[in-house]
Amino acid sequence: MKAILLAGGKGTRLRPLTIHTPKPVVPIFDRAFLHYQIDLLKQVPEIDEVILSLNYQPRRIEEIFGEGAGTGVRLRYVVEPAPLGTGGAIRYAAQGITETLVVFNGDVMTSVDVNAVVKLHRDRQAKATIVLTPVDNPSAYGLVETEQDGSVRRFLEKPNPDEITCDTINAGIYVLEPDTFDRIPKDVSYSIERAYFPSLIERKEAFVAYVDRGYWIDIGTPEKYIQVHHDMFDGRFSGGIFATADRSKPIVSPDARIEEGVTFAGASFIDAGAHVKAGARIGPYSVLGRGVVVEESADVENTILWPNTRIGQHAVVHGPVLGRNCHIGRNSVVKSSSVLGDKTLLTDYTTI
Repeated sequence: MKAILLAGGKGTRLRPLTIHTPKPVVPIFDRAFLHYQIDLLKQVPEIDEVILSLNYQPRRIEEIFGEGAGTGVRLRYVVEPAPLGTGGAIRYAAQGITETLVVFNGDVMTSVDVNAVVKLHRDRQAKATIVLTPVDNPSAYGLVETEQDGSVRRFLEKPNPDEITCDTINAGIYVLEPDTFDRIPKDVSYSIERAYFPSLIERKEAFVAYVDRGYWIDIGTPEKYIQVHHDMFDGRFSGGIFATADRSKPIVSPDARIEEGVTFAGASFIDAGAHVKAGARIGPYSVLGRGVVVEESADVENTILWPNTRIGQHAVVHGPVLGRNCHIGRNSVVKSSSVLGDKTLLTDYTTI
């Protein structure tokens, strides 16, 4: 069995963070995001290869993951010649494959039981199986209605309040049979959601839904990117470092340097090579990436610092996300949920 990760998007909603870093490899604590999806796919012993469907900065992703030696699964890369949409990307990546495929959208963080989804697909002898997830505000999404037996009835794009009949949306996870891909035109942009799935319904082919009420989030906006860190700190999602770590105290790499007189208040994460100097305060929901430096008496809270960023003496940084190699000058104050891209420089005494 093969899996395809649709990782070709430009991550425009996460800019400026994704100008130099493709969305699939934005860091979630100490790991590239894609690692979490690969961990899920490794639950299925039959999956012997994961295909990364790429378009935006593919070399950057391949540099990080290589052939998959550090992931425990073999990786293969397919680069779209041009953006082909979700359906077109799947067909392009699946050339020559005849066995069942598991497909993940490249921005979904979830705890779904992939084995259970595959089992349902096989038990129902389905041509396609889609994972659905419930949401609190259905009117903001396209809904997916199902029959009592779990067959997909129809897709309803951003319904009016009086049209809402369910709370389930497309979770971006599918099990598909490649013998249905002949209806996807070659080398043109084609949507699996708006064209391929409706074709299954129209032809009355076996198309079933697996409703998962566990953890699910689309990390594609700054707000959701921050939220996933909070959710992991709070125990709503277990994965990566939090599979074994104690959330009740700061998680500090043995290769980080913490000087005397540093104050920790609440859950935080300090990666390898980080240096927190005397008198600094690290508050709750703080993430200090590899090589980050927090100078004397600085105050960092509810902040995500990507690798090699420096916070100056007596600076107060509460709330933002800072990209790689940023510098916040001494006595500066940043109290906002702003997103500052790589190499941002705030001079001394700046206030945001």
